[in-house]
Amino acid sequence: MNLFYIFLFLSVAIGAIIVEIFKPNKGKNIQLLLTFSGAYLLAVSTLHLIPELFANNPSENIGIFILAGFLIQILLEFFSKGIEHGHFHKQKVIPITVMISLCIHAILEGIPLGGGLNSTAEQALLTGIVLHKAPVSIVLLSLFLQSGMGKLKSYFLLIVFSIMAPLGMYSGTLFQELSNYSNEIMAIVIGIFLHISTTILFESTDGHRFSLQKILTIIVGSLLAILSL
Repeated sequence: MNLFYIFLFLSVAIGAIIVEIFKPNKGKNIQLLLTFSGAYLLAVSTLHLIPELFANNPSENIGIFILAGFLIQILLEFFSKGIEHGHFHKQKVIPITVMISLCIHAILEGIPLGGGLNSTAEQALLTGIVLHKAPVSIVLLSLFLQSGMGKLKSYFLLIVFSIMAPLGMYSGTLFQELSNYSNEIMAIVIGIFLHISTTILFESTDGHRFSLQKILTIIVGSLLAILSL
């Protein structure tokens, strides 16, 4: 499990490396990567996380927490300007609410990795987070740099973002009280993933139309989740 911390951190580092080497804009390749991660997140949620949640004998009102996660993500995206699913609006000043929202999001999705999941669901969740964080990091760092923010400050903020998911995971292992609410926390994360994945799949397409390339990308992302069963 200690490797999980490294993978979570590296997912952000890989995004930074891509920005430095390729200097991407909000182009087709980033959108395809986001589409792939969205398809994988949706498949992981339905194939791994939801069955795992209900296998743990949750309370009858567990659906409320899934809905709560969905609504929480809507609120977070109000402040983050939709960076989680690839929105990229060049601006001179980056609101602090963007960082706060992304950090809260990262902490929440990292908590279930702290324990309580079976190994298959745990690895599927980790892969989903890693695949999602890489393109988000590309968009976030690109936004920082194109806003005129200095490299030192840009990378400092990216490092802060990179430690949030590991911090969430560590919180899940550290605080016994959190383990008592593992089903509820998992349900909230599922709701967050359902919102992010479906939004990515519809908003990463031009005019909400699916090209053959994006359909194939969605199929590949879904198959990867199926093969991990």
